[in-house]
Amino acid sequence: MSNLNRDVLYSIFEQLHDKRTLSSCLLVNKAWCVTAIPNLWRNPWKSLKKENEKLLLNVIFSHLSEVSKNNLEEHNLLTNSYQRPSFDYMSYCRHLNLDEIQRIINENIEDKDKSLKIQNEILNLFINENMKYTHFYMHQNFDHQINLIHGAERCLSGVEFLSCSTSIDDNILTKLTEACKSIKELKLFIELEKNNHGFVKLIEVQRRLFNIDIARHSYENEPFCKILENSLIKHSNTVQHCKITRRPSTKFLSSFVNLKKLELGCNKQIITSWNCLDNLTFPSLKILKSSSVPIETLTSIIKNTNGLLSEIKIDYISHDEISNRNLIQAIYQNCQNIKYLKLLIRNRNILELETLLINCQHLNGLFIIVNDYDKRDWDKLFEILTKSSSTNLFKFKFYSHGLPRLESLKFFFDSWRGRQPMLLQIISDKIIDLKIIERYKAEGIVERYDYDYWWRKRNFDDFEWF
Repeated sequence: MSNLNRDVLYSIFEQLHDKRTLSSCLLVNKAWCVTAIPNLWRNPWKSLKKENEKLLLNVIFSHLSEVSKNNLEEHNLLTNSYQRPSFDYMSYCRHLNLDEIQRIINENIEDKDKSLKIQNEILNLFINENMKYTHFYMHQNFDHQINLIHGAERCLSGVEFLSCSTSIDDNILTKLTEACKSIKELKLFIELEKNNHGFVKLIEVQRRLFNIDIARHSYENEPFCKILENSLIKHSNTVQHCKITRRPSTKFLSSFVNLKKLELGCNKQIITSWNCLDNLTFPSLKILKSSSVPIETLTSIIKNTNGLLSEIKIDYISHDEISNRNLIQAIYQNCQNIKYLKLLIRNRNILELETLLINCQHLNGLFIIVNDYDKRDWDKLFEILTKSSSTNLFKFKFYSHGLPRLESLKFFFDSWRGRQPMLLQIISDKIIDLKIIERYKAEGIVERYDYDYWWRKRNFDDFEWF
């Protein structure tokens, strides 16, 4: 294993997204070290811990040219002598995150005048003709005109992912439009005021735009949103993933005939009409996620798909039993290939869940949200899960303020004997006796489990287990 070809090693390391695992590879031998370092430094801003920020800043200082160091030393800005490292770590960086650079400098260097001078030198280190980026992030307003730095256009010409605010400076946006014509993923934060209409030109010059993520603060910027949405129609044949927070201002989504993933809504319970999505057809849709979107709208979308939906995640939103029944029926009538499902199930529709389990034989992950006002019949729920689900289903999540009785849990686990060991997560504000789950884990009925209080707001969006 330690003698693998470097090309093979590099391909393997590219799939490792955990920094701890990648860091351990540095200690195997020289070949592993040399191959792992480019992957570790591809995005040094990701998952950066507070205690490591000064260390990263010191590494950046060590890469400054002698001219830059002398310039900073003349102003008494550098207090330490920084020896150039063995590796040119900065050359491996493919993510240019100006927000993180500015934040780290401001939080670790108190004097504003000093921090500004240091920022200027560091920006020259990151933006020059020798650097080449695939990801670019800039949400805050910068006083520094990065568009004037020599080599800015060349180092940004390979950007495929752009995340920025729509209020950025005209000159910087013009430089981005000139340099970035191969953006595949575009993430825009639409501000309440001062939105730059130059983004229409930026969108128009892209060759193959695949992913769109539009976040907006309010409905007060409706005129700008309409212009922006209409400009996206040009890429209707290439867009495959669209995420929008708050209701769209136009029916621009109707043009995305090849859409495979659709994410709607926001985290806040702001329920507004989404009738602009009614009767839209998404024949290629495979993934649907929503938050604070009316159930009637989601039911309409599901009915107008072509049977390819494999993942549906619907966060809690208040709705009546009839709407809940119509939603469940729409799923089992139109989504026989579904593998992962998250939704609220009302007590009176428990038999509709049974029909869903029978019809959807590919389902392997089920996330059930329990309504606070429902008196949950846990025994009936567990009976249906064990008797009517296919052998593919083994991953469960339950989100409920209340908890099942111990006798109900015992029934669930005992009835599961002989099936694939389950992965189980429970989110509640009640205390549960974990000894019973530990007992069934020891018996091999539960493979892994996780329990947490709902108010901690941990990420339970998927079935990743750490």
